[in-house]
Amino acid sequence: MRVANIVNLGFKELRGLGRDPMLLLLIVYAFTAAIYTAARAMPETLNNAPIAIIDEDRSPLSSRITGAFLPPYFSRPEIITAAEMDRRMDAGLDTFALDIPPNFQRDLLAGKVPTIQLNIDATRMTQAFSGSGYVQSIVTAEVAEFSQRYRGTSTPPVDLVLRARFNPELNKTWFGAVMNVINNITMLSIVLTGAALIREREHGTIEHLLVMPITPFEIMISKVWSMGLVVLVASALSLSLVVQGLLSVPIEGSVPLFLAGAALHLFATTSLGIFLATITGSMPQFGLLLMMVLLPLQVLSGGMTPRESMPEAVQLIMLGAPNTHFVMLAQAILYRGAGLGVVWPQFLTLASIGSALFIFALGRFRKSLK
Repeated sequence: MRVANIVNLGFKELRGLGRDPMLLLLIVYAFTAAIYTAARAMPETLNNAPIAIIDEDRSPLSSRITGAFLPPYFSRPEIITAAEMDRRMDAGLDTFALDIPPNFQRDLLAGKVPTIQLNIDATRMTQAFSGSGYVQSIVTAEVAEFSQRYRGTSTPPVDLVLRARFNPELNKTWFGAVMNVINNITMLSIVLTGAALIREREHGTIEHLLVMPITPFEIMISKVWSMGLVVLVASALSLSLVVQGLLSVPIEGSVPLFLAGAALHLFATTSLGIFLATITGSMPQFGLLLMMVLLPLQVLSGGMTPRESMPEAVQLIMLGAPNTHFVMLAQAILYRGAGLGVVWPQFLTLASIGSALFIFALGRFRKSLK
């Protein structure tokens, strides 16, 4: 192994990437607009949910309930008839339709227990799940205040003091921005290395390299360091300019420590990208295989939902994936300000998984050249 060969081949890969405008555009988009839009698209609370009200009572209480649904949680209520409700729900115009029956106020004052029907379009999952609780709370509060003829707040017998550590405002943008950086690091490292190998195979460059005094190990390690460096630099700029700059997300821990962990993760994922490229014959096949591999890696790694919520068998299987350990160390460093003394097990595991993937991919790469 000659270091000069590895360095020169790496620069060749970088020049080849520079001549590919589509891959350059993908890198820029993935670490700028994709992160910004994905973070902003995560609603912090219910926002402008469309609601319609069938007021069959026409009483002060029903008017009071109608006036309680205000922006920004709900759009201004549409007053409709019972005949219009099904048609509007079928057309997707309303997420909620509240039906206040006739004589609702009179029955309430008479000591009866009247009912109000709430129809929900459950296909709008985020609004439906959180909004139903909002609607119930608003109606219950308005009815209680009307019955007591008093608007005020009752003092609970126990005072629960909430202290949200690491995200005091419970802002989902903080979580979404950093997790999208982590996911894009994985995606781009696999795409860039796999595309580089397939491009050389399609252009016949691999055969030209093999007639030179260059080993398959040198070819592979050059792709690993060059493409890994591109993704590492792009992720560092994204954390600084997009996450901390545009989105104003505070980074509690050491960014250099995070980048060191990202470098180990890139060692594993770039090796995985080369392995996938050796078992596919063309770029379309590589893209199809990439989707089958990338989706489970991202969904089951703990970046979208906590690993503790997954079946135990899935948790055990995903311990063999580099994403799982990278998400653990990234969240510990960037969210909780953890140091090397806390995340060293993840560093060690990533190094082991990366070495195993590299050796496996190198063996497959050598076989594909024969």
